[in-house]
Amino acid sequence: MLRRLSCLVIVAAVAALPATAQTRRPSHCIAIADAAPGIEMVWQAKWGDPLAEETVRLSYVGHSTYFIETPGGLTVATDYTGILGPADVVPTVVTMNHAHSSHWTSLPDERIPHVLQGWDYTGEPADHYLDLGEMLVRNVPTDIRGSVGTVEPNGNSIFVFEVAGLCIGHLGHLHHEPTEAQYAALGRLDVVMAPVDGGMTLDLPTMIKVLKRLRSSVVLPMHWFSSTGLAFFLAGMEDEFLIDVRDDTSLEIALRTLPSQPTVVVLPPRPLE
Repeated sequence: MLRRLSCLVIVAAVAALPATAQTRRPSHCIAIADAAPGIEMVWQAKWGDPLAEETVRLSYVGHSTYFIETPGGLTVATDYTGILGPADVVPTVVTMNHAHSSHWTSLPDERIPHVLQGWDYTGEPADHYLDLGEMLVRNVPTDIRGSVGTVEPNGNSIFVFEVAGLCIGHLGHLHHEPTEAQYAALGRLDVVMAPVDGGMTLDLPTMIKVLKRLRSSVVLPMHWFSSTGLAFFLAGMEDEFLIDVRDDTSLEIALRTLPSQPTVVVLPPRPLE
């Protein structure tokens, strides 16, 4: 009954949108925000290998860059800096944030079809809703800290990738806890990539609070600079999340294989070779 009411609310909201907005594909992540996580397990994998149907591969390249692959051949590089490794890889989509130069590049490879900035130089919120058929890419803008105690409105974006029935979020260079409106705009995130440095982005207690509220089936840490700092983060999560530290740099995941208990999966960073 609860899920039916959620869908009715969303249908009503879509009906109220301008005609141009109604051409957008509805977000299933928002429509199923009250859905329970799936079951079973997360698979091991290697980037570049063929993928099973309805399965997504995520590889940790380093810093805040994850490389996402779909069965249909779409690829995404998050917080793209222009370098993914020695392999000559041209992603279908790259996302960028500009809190620091290590999260974007002014000279992206010209062969990349879709370059999505998480900010707008005009100061207005970035607005992305890229429908690639197999994947929908959208963003939720957030503020970042400026110089000398100031705030830069909409300087960061949380990007959401809807693919294979999954809702995958990348928090970018998050500097504050999302507002109620931002949580609602995110919807249900089955997988979330989260910066856990504890200072340059959110402090660890607040980041842990955010992740426990999102309660994604899989949390992928990023933006960690030492095993000690990572250990502090894991210690704060282990009361509600399983901890799975791996040697593999990639994992494959599908809606049917989400873990039955929320899990932090730690992947070692490795450039694409």
